[in-house]
Amino acid sequence: MPPILRLAYLVSQYPAVNHTFILREIRQLRELGAEVRVVSIRRPDRPWEQLSALEQAEARETFSVLGAGAGAIFSAHLAVFFRRPLRYLSGLFHALRVGGADLAAALRNSFYFAEAVVAGHHLEKLHFTHLHSHFSSTVALFLSRVFPITFSVTIHGPDEFNDAAGFYLAEKAASARFLCAVSDYAASQLMKASDPRHWHKIEVAPLGVDTGAFPPRPQPENARFELLSVGRLAPAKAQPLLIAAIGDLVRQGRGNLHLRLVGEGPGRGLLEKWIEERGLHQHVTLEGACNQDRVREFYRQTDLFVLPSFAEGVPVVLMEAMAMEIPCLATWITGVPELIRHGIDGWLIPPGNEAELTAAIARLMDQADLRKRLGAAARARIQEKYELSANVRRLAGIYERRLSRNDS
Repeated sequence: MPPILRLAYLVSQYPAVNHTFILREIRQLRELGAEVRVVSIRRPDRPWEQLSALEQAEARETFSVLGAGAGAIFSAHLAVFFRRPLRYLSGLFHALRVGGADLAAALRNSFYFAEAVVAGHHLEKLHFTHLHSHFSSTVALFLSRVFPITFSVTIHGPDEFNDAAGFYLAEKAASARFLCAVSDYAASQLMKASDPRHWHKIEVAPLGVDTGAFPPRPQPENARFELLSVGRLAPAKAQPLLIAAIGDLVRQGRGNLHLRLVGEGPGRGLLEKWIEERGLHQHVTLEGACNQDRVREFYRQTDLFVLPSFAEGVPVVLMEAMAMEIPCLATWITGVPELIRHGIDGWLIPPGNEAELTAAIARLMDQADLRKRLGAAARARIQEKYELSANVRRLAGIYERRLSRNDS
């Protein structure tokens, strides 16, 4: 990759425990010779002392829009308005217009526009001409209306696909230099939401993990069967269904099992209630948000990784578990079957089916040889298709090819 590649990354929150894959992607791009400067809308998601040394290093070099302070935000807007008043007003009008008659959307977009001006002002001073966004694509869209800065975006799903109009996917496809989809499924949903004239902008760029950082874990010798699920505590992750399945197994006489739920989110109160009502305190533990070191320790201890989600992109936590030769049980949804082939390198079940989930866990509990076979094949699958270094090289090639020509 040529050393002249300069990229700004616009991220909703950086560093963040739920987005460690973004940090890995950025670090890998830098190792390939790219200059990458990060702009984060919000400050890190944890206090400074809870960040890893690597996260602290990234945080020091990251510009936070909302962390800049009211004075800096006001000064940025004033400077941009007087430098290019017509584009400022045009960008503001556009942000309000795309919200339509929805007053809540108009208000939300006015905040996004305010963030876009601060981010764009910072990047223009550093002479960046292109930015790539993870989870802040609306800010990137508005920024490009005011500044001579093009943008691209990685689309993960599923939220964007559930509300394509509210996420302005058609508008972004028309305005972006190009769009990266993390799976073929995501690419298809982008095509569905956009004008066919812009389909040539869509690239499939799978995420990945460093299999060296996630080596095979020793076969655990636990006193009880350990299950692990990692993800935000939110309705899409279907944790209540998993807790119900644990209750079913306990009632079937399989009481020698334990589930750890790692993550935090708005669903915690409901999960605590479900655990209490079912008398499962001895069988289910809510671990809360954990840094990568602790999550890796949980991986090393687990017998089975379970992700019963109703909606996903392509979960990086599945890639991490698979890299460590942990057998994985997940639902047959969205991009997940592109990662896990049922019965080959993991086990897939229909979403929302408690009986199927319970039966699959029971089967995998009983068949140690099946778990071992699935785990070994899972690591091979990650090494073949989802190795971080290979997939970031692929992404770097997309940047090089797309930014060296005028095909927007």
